[in-house]
Amino acid sequence: MSIFNRPHYTSEITNFIEEMKQKKPTLEAEQRAGRALLWDKNLDRGLQEEYGEARVPQQPYVYQTQVK
Repeated sequence: MSIFNRPHYTSEITNFIEEMKQKKPTLEAEQRAGRALLWDKNLDRGLQEEYGEARVPQQPYVYQTQVK
């Protein structure tokens, strides 16, 4: 028997998540669908480049009026 061998430990949060997954097995699929809806998008690189070229540089202090 090793002195470094410890009993298996799972936190309360891990137990809660595992219990939630058992109660609702479709949870992960729903989360992936939600992520795909909002985040997983194909970007148009040409359009992104045009947006960058059209950007107007901002003044160092936004609220200062231009003195001519």
